[in-house]
Amino acid sequence: MAEEKVILVNEKDEQIGLMEKIEAHEKALLHRAFSVFVFNDKNELMIQQRALSKYHSPGLWTNTCCSHQREGESNVEAGKRRLQEEMGFSTDLKDTISFIYKAPFDNGLTEHEYDHILVGNYEGVPDLNPDEVAAWKWVSLDDLKVDMKKNPHIYTEWFKIIFDKYSSHVGL
Repeated sequence: MAEEKVILVNEKDEQIGLMEKIEAHEKALLHRAFSVFVFNDKNELMIQQRALSKYHSPGLWTNTCCSHQREGESNVEAGKRRLQEEMGFSTDLKDTISFIYKAPFDNGLTEHEYDHILVGNYEGVPDLNPDEVAAWKWVSLDDLKVDMKKNPHIYTEWFKIIFDKYSSHVGL
């Protein structure tokens, strides 16, 4: 099976090429990505703990799911695909805000992404893919904000960045 490719973009989110995912992260090149935030009717966010076998940030808590769009795939199509692959359910998603961020990791890889935040609603229990996700829980945004300040080491670097952007967007 071929290595997954990411879509390289410029600062206007215009496609400028394709590259294998690992190579793009080694070279810290800007590429398109998405982050899914799924809420329940109590406005609690579903977060996941990354599987312990992940090649970076294993065991850390993060947003519902995130990944990279494939060539020709819309942000929402990509989000729904990955939500099904990781969390085992599908729901309608809305494309909200987007921004560029850069987050280096201890293993030499860097996330340099033009990230699109996709938001959805779900009331069920996920069917976790154990290769991707170790655990999940619902958490209020206020509690999450407090815990991220108190225990930043248990959250992924990108989640701290995107949660801050999303919080500002919704006036938290």
